[in-house]
Order: sequence, then structure tokens, then C-alpha cells
Amino acid sequence: MTTTAPVLEMRGISKSFGPVQALRDVSLTAHAGEVHALMGENGAGKSTLMKILSGAHAPDPGGEVLVGGERMPLGNPKLAKAHGVAVIYQELTLAPNLSVAQNVFLGNEKSSRGIVNRRGMAAATRPILDRLGVSFRPDTKVARLSLGERQLVEIARAMSTNARIIVMDEPTTSLSSRETEKLFAVIAGLKEQGIAIVYISHRMDEIYQLADRCSVLRDGAYVGTLSRDELDASRLVSMMVGRDLSTFYKKDHKPTEAERDVVLAVEGLSDGVEVFDCSFKVHKGEVLGIAGLVGSGRTELLRLIYGADPATAGRVLLDGAEVTPKTPREALDHGIVYLTEDRKALGLFLDMSISDNVSMAVADRDAKAGGVRNFARAAERARSAIEALSIRAPSASLTVGALSGGNQQKVLLARLLETNPRVLLLDEPTRGVDVGAKSEIYRLIDGLAEQGLAIVMVSSELPEIVGVADRCLVMREGRIAGEVAAGPDKPIEQEAVMAFSTGAPGERGGASLAARGETGR
Repeated sequence: MTTTAPVLEMRGISKSFGPVQALRDVSLTAHAGEVHALMGENGAGKSTLMKILSGAHAPDPGGEVLVGGERMPLGNPKLAKAHGVAVIYQELTLAPNLSVAQNVFLGNEKSSRGIVNRRGMAAATRPILDRLGVSFRPDTKVARLSLGERQLVEIARAMSTNARIIVMDEPTTSLSSRETEKLFAVIAGLKEQGIAIVYISHRMDEIYQLADRCSVLRDGAYVGTLSRDELDASRLVSMMVGRDLSTFYKKDHKPTEAERDVVLAVEGLSDGVEVFDCSFKVHKGEVLGIAGLVGSGRTELLRLIYGADPATAGRVLLDGAEVTPKTPREALDHGIVYLTEDRKALGLFLDMSISDNVSMAVADRDAKAGGVRNFARAAERARSAIEALSIRAPSASLTVGALSGGNQQKVLLARLLETNPRVLLLDEPTRGVDVGAKSEIYRLIDGLAEQGLAIVMVSSELPEIVGVADRCLVMREGRIAGEVAAGPDKPIEQEAVMAFSTGAPGERGGASLAARGETGR
């Protein structure tokens, strides 16, 4: 536990938006050279608290913020920046057509006699990039950078203002594992330079790896702070959602012998580039997990099954009959649906209503005579989905973009379920949603398995695979490296999954079926 005076003190912060109380008497401290994680469900008040720190919102009377022991004026972004506060939001705020240096000094350009000094900005940017250990140059166009590199440009911008406190809001959401490792190394360097980092994330493995302390908000109120040696999944979940971890994963349904019918069979499926000779079976009422490192071919395999990408070899069978979809429309017609890992870019229409999104795949059912759409029927379908999936929304007419990540994911699931599917392909079904919404999605998956759906679930979170799946296939370099099954009295072994992922399987987890190129009993 650090004994130095905190560089940041937020005391008694409250904030109301009309009748809605977003924050109630919240206090938070952060020390120089510390990563202080901030956790809580969507709607807990994390973003509102950070917007008050950045000056984007003014708090209700009574609260105060001190930086380095000096009281900071509130409700003024320019003064917050002058006091050393920088916020890196989940949605990056870069101009891709400008250079790295121009983005670093965007809004704070160096100039002489009214002329922007590009050479001076590039010269000032170079030592900042050196401190971050990056390979790109100040004059590189941001459009040419990867998402991870763009994240580092945001950090360089914060450092250019001599920030003492940097807030990072879900910084790894769109990053690969390699880019995430690079970001973590940069964060370690920022700590050594004495910068305080407030780190917002839903990913517990990141919190365990990075956080010196972790504070939790729930329903706009401060719940408590845990030091590094106190961090524990059960305690964190209990603090965030008010219930014990033992109820987090919902796994009441176990496939019975009567449900051993094979619904989906994949035989020798390949695309010749990222997926090679994959074969497996999925049974009625079964949740089959697919694990593996980033780039192992998990998403690509699901897209082949769904017909979103062309296969060069192999086939897909449904109830013993070959279907092998050539397009997603064919897959839908056969009862195979796919939930994409990128719901915002590839799944949802964010500027359209819940009703429109839920009915998108079955709009023909709502047509009156002459092809005129029956909007009342579509609205009723959406209201039923809101109730059945516990979507938190005041009305089916609300735009999907106004919903939290977890509720957006439920809307996308509702659309898929409206097609009455036989097979549900789920790609990272809880990515970017808070811990409470994750628990609800796990319950939905369990309930769908109980109804007899065959479910294939890709996940990068091993505890999720262990908690939800009946069996787990592990992919490595585009091939199925092995299978790890849960026993009658023991869960899927995480160690066995990681061994297959990294290429050192041994004899664990009963995975000998992989040697024959076929998995699924």
C-alpha cells in the first residue's frame, strides 16, 4: 500500500441528470505511478465520474477534485487539461488523414505568426514516441497505423500535455493480443515515469495483471476498493452485481442421452488460407466451445460454416443431410445463424430502432397484402423480445445505439432467435459487455441449449468456456489441435486448453480424438 499523498483526489462527487441520480457521493484517489482500476456494470457511473474529472460535466454542488493537492476548477475541459488530466476514450478521437505529429498536437498546434509549425511539432513528437518505444515516425499518416498503434498515438497526445493523470477507458477492446501486450508494456513505462493511470475495463484478467488497486461502483455509488493482494474474482463480482460468483455461470442444463442426436456435422472444412481440414460434431442441446489464441482461425471457421466466406474443401451437414451454405442467406434458410464478434460494425443498425433490428431477418413475416409492412406486428415482436431477454429499454422504438453493450447484444440475439434456428454460432458473445450482462447472456445460452439448440461458442475468455461449454475444441494455426471435455464431476481443464493452444498438449483432457482429425462423440 502506497503511503505518498495522492496525485488525484475526488471527494463527495454527485451528479444528477434531471430526475436521474447518476452519481451519489463518490470518492476516488489515485497515486503517482499507480494503476487504479475502476470497475462496475454499464450504468454504474464510471463514465460520468471520468467526464467530471475531464471537465466535460460539472458535478452537483458539494463535491471537489484535487490534483497534486490543488483544488481544480470543475466543468472546464481546458482547465482540467492544464492541471494534467488526460482521457483516452474507447472510441478513438484521431484524424486519420493527418500525421501522427499533427494528431498529437491537434487543438494545441505549435505556430509562428499564425502559421502552423509542422516541423516543430514533429520534432516535439519524436522524443515522446521514443519514450513509448514505437516504430512509426511523427510524419506517418494515422490512416496507415493499426488500432494498437493509434491507441499509442492517443497516449502520445496525453503525454504532450505533460499529463499527470491518464484515464484509459476500455483500451484493449479492439486490440489483438500482441497489441495488448505492447500497450501493457507502455503502461508499465508510464508508471515508472510517475504517471497515475485510471484504468476502466470489464476484463478481470487485465485487472489482475495491471491494477495496484481496484475501486468498484454500483448504481452510481462507491462500493469499495481492493488492493492488489485482495483482488479476487468472487469478491469483485459480488461488489459489482451484489451476488456471489457461484451464481455467475448458469449451467443447469446437461445434455441427456435422448439429446445425443447429431444436429451439426462439419467434415474437412477448409478455406486454404486460415482454416484447414476441420471436422467435428455438435449434438442437440449441447454447447460446444471453441478456444485458441488470436489468429488461430476460430472466427474464420464459424464464417465458413455460415457461408460468409467461401470454402475450398469440406462440407456441412444438418441432421445428416449436406447443406454447406454458400451464402448467409442459405445458412439462415437451413436454420444456422451467426452472432458476429463485432456487433456494431457487422451486426446491428445502430441508428435504427430495437423493433427494426429485431425484425430485420424476418421482415417478410410482417408484410400485409401488397407488400406493405405491418409495423404493429413488428413492434409487438420487439416488445416480446424485450420481455423474454430482459432487454433494458423503455420502448421498442428506442434506437439501438442508445443501449448499453449488453443490451445491444441481446437485441442481436433476439433477431437471430426470430428465425427459429437449429444451430446457433456465437462469436465472442460477451465481448464488451459488463459483468452483470455477461451473467444474463450465460443464462440465455443455457436456456437455449435446454430448448434443444446446438450451440457453437467461440470465446477468448477461458473461464467463460469452462463455465458455459460442455466440450471445448482448441484451434491452433487454423486446425483443430484437440478436444477437452468436462467430466461428470469435473469442469473443462483450463491447463489442457492452454496446452493445446500453445502446442504442448501432452495427454491431458482426453483429447486423443484430435489425432484422427475428427471430434465429437
